[in-house]
Amino acid sequence: MQKVKVICQNTLSTVEVEMGTSLRELLQRLQLKNEYPFLAAHVNNRLKELNYRIFKPLMVRFIDITHFEGYRVYQRTLSFILQKAAYMLNPNRTLHIRHSIGSGVYCEFADAETPTVEQICELKSLMQQIIDKAYPIERVTLPTAEVEAIYRSKGYQDKIALLNTRQRLYSDMYVMDDVVGYFYGALTPDTSYIHLFDIRAYYNGFYVAIPSRREPNTLDENVQWDKMFDVFKQYHAWVNVMGVPTVGHLNEKILQGDGGTLIKVAEALHERKMAQVVDQIHTANIERGLKMVLISGPSSSGKTTTAKRLGIQLRIMGLEPVLISLDDYFVERKDTPRDASGDYDYEALEAIDLKLLNEDLQRLQAGESVEIPRYDFISGTRQWHEQPLKLNERSILILEGIHALNPRLTPSISRDKKFCIYASCLTSVAMDNLTRIATTDNRLLRRMTRDYYTRGSNALSTLRRWESVRRGEEKHIFPYQENADVMINTSLFYELCVLRSKVEPILREVPDTEPEYAEARRLLKFLDNFTPLGGEEIPPTSILREFIGGSSFKY
Repeated sequence: MQKVKVICQNTLSTVEVEMGTSLRELLQRLQLKNEYPFLAAHVNNRLKELNYRIFKPLMVRFIDITHFEGYRVYQRTLSFILQKAAYMLNPNRTLHIRHSIGSGVYCEFADAETPTVEQICELKSLMQQIIDKAYPIERVTLPTAEVEAIYRSKGYQDKIALLNTRQRLYSDMYVMDDVVGYFYGALTPDTSYIHLFDIRAYYNGFYVAIPSRREPNTLDENVQWDKMFDVFKQYHAWVNVMGVPTVGHLNEKILQGDGGTLIKVAEALHERKMAQVVDQIHTANIERGLKMVLISGPSSSGKTTTAKRLGIQLRIMGLEPVLISLDDYFVERKDTPRDASGDYDYEALEAIDLKLLNEDLQRLQAGESVEIPRYDFISGTRQWHEQPLKLNERSILILEGIHALNPRLTPSISRDKKFCIYASCLTSVAMDNLTRIATTDNRLLRRMTRDYYTRGSNALSTLRRWESVRRGEEKHIFPYQENADVMINTSLFYELCVLRSKVEPILREVPDTEPEYAEARRLLKFLDNFTPLGGEEIPPTSILREFIGGSSFKY
C-alpha cells in the first residue's frame, strides 16, 4: 500500500500514513493529548471533517471547541442531535431554532404550543441517549433531484426552497440514523463528541445552553436577555409577514423581481423604528430634561449611521443634535494600554481619557464652551477641533462608541439624564428552520466590505483582527447591552444578497497559504446560498451604505 507524508502542526512532527487513512484514524495513531476532544481539522488551511481521507501529502492541524471554527462544529452537531431528539419526541411537530441568546440558542415548535416541563426533560434525555449511542453522522453527495425528493418526503419545504433557488446538479446532505439535515459547515463524525449541554424552559419554547469557547466546561446560567429577545421576536414577525423567513424564500422573492420592494420595506421599517426611538427621547427631554443620548454596539453594527439618522429625526422635533465619537477621547498612543500579546488595546475602557471626557461633559451640561479633542489615528496623537462646542437649550448630545453603555464611562452624569441605545445587527432571516445565520457572520461581511472599499484594508487583515475584535466585544460590550433603554436592530433582511457581489472578490484574494484561508472559504460557501441583488435602489441614508459606499452622510 502506497504511503504519503503528513505534517501535523499540533506536534510539529511528520508521519507516514497509508493512502486512504482518515483524519480520525490519524488522530488515534498520533495519540494526541488534549483537554477537549478534537472536532475537525485544517488540512492545507481548509476545514475538513474527521472522516476526511488522506490521499496526498498535506499539513494538518486538529482543532477543538476553543477554536472558533471548532466551536461552530460543536454547535452544528448539537443542533443535529436536537433535530433527531425532537423527531423522536413527536415526528409531527416542526422545530425551529430561532436565534442565539448568549452562548446558547432559543427554540420553538411551529404550532406555538409551549412545551411542558416534562416534554423538555424528555427532550434532554433523548439528546443524551443519542450522544451516548454515538450515532454516526455522514455527509453524502447526491443528485439535487434525489435530495429534493428526500426533503419532500419529510415535509422539509424550507430546505426545498433553498435547493430550488441554488441551481446545482449535486447537493450535500447530512444523515444521522433516520433524520437528514443541511448545514453550511463541518460536523463531527458521530454524536459522542458533544460533552456538555442543557435545556431549559424559556418564553414559549426552550433555551439550549451551549458551553462557551472561553470556558468549555461551564454553561451560561444567565439567559435573561429580555430586551434583545423582544427585538428578535419583532423582526421574526416582520420577516414572516414579508414572506422571507428563510434564505430560500428570500431568494424566491428576488428571482421573481421583488428585490426592490424588499429594499423599500426593509428601509421603511428602519425609518419607522428610528422615529419611535426619537419619540421616546423627545418625551424624556420634556419630562426629565434629558440632554444626552449614548449609543453602543459591537463592531459593524451601524452605530455611526444610527447616530446620524437619529440626529435627522431629532431635528424634526425641533432639537439640535450634537454628535461626539468616543474615539476622539482616546489617550495618546504612547499612553494606550496593551493587551496580553503586547499590542495596543484600543478596546479597553482605559484607552479613553475618562477624566477629560467627564470634565467636558459636566462643563457642557453647565452651558460652558468646551474645546473638543479629535484623535488622529495616523499619528496617534490628540488634536483639537477648530471651533469650541457649546450646547443651547435645544441641544441633545449624542455620544457614540463601544463603551457607551458602561456605567463607568460617564459616572459624572446621572442616569435619568442619559438615554441609552444598543444597536446591533441581529440577523432575522434563517438559512432554514434548523439553521440560523450567525449575526457575527453578517457583521464580519459588513466590516470586510467597508475595510476594503473605504479603509484600504484587505480581507486577510480583517480576518486576522476579527478574533481580537470579538474578544473585546465579549468583554466590553455584551455585558452591558441590557442597560439600554431601547435596542435597535440594524440588520436588513435583504443585505446579504447585496453584500455577496461586493465581498466575494475580496474573499477570493485571501491566499491558500494563510490560516485565514479556511474562514474565507467558509464565507464564500455561505454566500453561495444567496441570490445576488443589486444595490441601486438602496437609499443614500441606509445603514448599509456605511459599508458598501454611496452614503450621503460624512464619516
